[in-house]
Amino acid sequence: MTVARTICLGFLVIIAIGTFLLLLPVSTSEGTWNNFVTALFTATSAVCVTGLIVVDTGTHYSGLGEFFIVLLIQLGGLGYMTANTFLLLLLGRRLGLRDRIAIQKSLDTAEMSGVVPLVRSIVAMTLVFELTGMFVLLLIFTPDFGFNNSLWLAIFHSISAFNNAGFSLFADSLMAYAGSIPMNLVITLLVIFGGIGYQVIMEMYMWVRDRISRNPERVVFSLHFKIVTSTTLLLLILGTIAFFFTESSNPRTLGNADFLERILSAWFQSVITRTAGFNTLDIGQMTTAALFITIALMFIGASPGSTGGGIKTTTVRVLASCTRSVLQGRNQVLCFERQIPPELILKAVAVVLSSLGVVVVATILLAISDPNIEFIELFFEVISAFATVGLSMGITGSLSTLGQLVIIVTMYVGRVGMVILMSAMIGDPKPSNIRYPEENLLVG
Repeated sequence: MTVARTICLGFLVIIAIGTFLLLLPVSTSEGTWNNFVTALFTATSAVCVTGLIVVDTGTHYSGLGEFFIVLLIQLGGLGYMTANTFLLLLLGRRLGLRDRIAIQKSLDTAEMSGVVPLVRSIVAMTLVFELTGMFVLLLIFTPDFGFNNSLWLAIFHSISAFNNAGFSLFADSLMAYAGSIPMNLVITLLVIFGGIGYQVIMEMYMWVRDRISRNPERVVFSLHFKIVTSTTLLLLILGTIAFFFTESSNPRTLGNADFLERILSAWFQSVITRTAGFNTLDIGQMTTAALFITIALMFIGASPGSTGGGIKTTTVRVLASCTRSVLQGRNQVLCFERQIPPELILKAVAVVLSSLGVVVVATILLAISDPNIEFIELFFEVISAFATVGLSMGITGSLSTLGQLVIIVTMYVGRVGMVILMSAMIGDPKPSNIRYPEENLLVG
């Protein structure tokens, strides 16, 4: 079995186990067997760290069911190969060449020699961020719910936020905390760090460490770090400005809010839109302009090696650099005074076109299965599912069984990734030494 097929099958196995656990009577608050499609949808959404739900998580599931969901979120956020490798390391098993190649491909890293330390660092880093988020959220929740209830709320929301899952135990997500500065900051910071990728966080850590120790050999940031951080910062700023101006005059969302709440909500929406499914605004009441901005940011998504989905920030930056090179009359694609290899450009094009293909097909199928729902709502739902964001205009629970199955498949495809999925279907690439003559044609 190829590495890509191993990764795809691994996610399916975890989803199957999660579905079985959520089917059990002990997982529901009423103590009865759960609906199969509901359990399958919830398990897929948790493993794919999406956050779309067909039932209210906090009322439909028991405490044990909520524990199963957060466990699936953690496994899905780490990724099948990372979680599996960490378990093997705990058991004392040595990793073979095939295991290392699988980890390298699942984490999308260039080198294979340091995959074991990388896995250890990823797990340790995840625990640090989630524990920090838990303690801060505990301070926020305790005045409202008491220490005992707040402890579980803090653990659940911290894991959900860092893994960019967007699952919440509140029926209205985090709308009750729209004006809370501590809540807005801690959730958005967890989402941002979970969405920029582990490699970027490690480079940040080494830079801070060297600055504190005054190490003369300063860290030289990689091209990946520069592209991810600059693109992420640009999208966050533009998103905040766009949501502030499009929703400030909307009486159904921010029209009656004060200036501080408008800024907080616009910032929160800009962060969450690209990665996680929390919300402090009623998505169904947003303006058409804001919905379109949301769709665009969701499709872009997070960064490679992170817990988020979408076509990734690096893909967009590479294609933007290609456009700039064409306009400047260059035959090389440059970014931060570095040339982008042609194979990466081809990969970026393949990711975008294949992603658009999945979105188009899923939207058509959803329009056939649920013809009574508005197109913008269906399209929004598909983009949210494919980019594993989890935002919804409120139609998820009203979708037909066929419509829910379409969303389930879309979430799975978005989490696994188009490159790995295509490799699993087609097989490992077979390089050819045959060279064909060039010929020009009209483009554009």
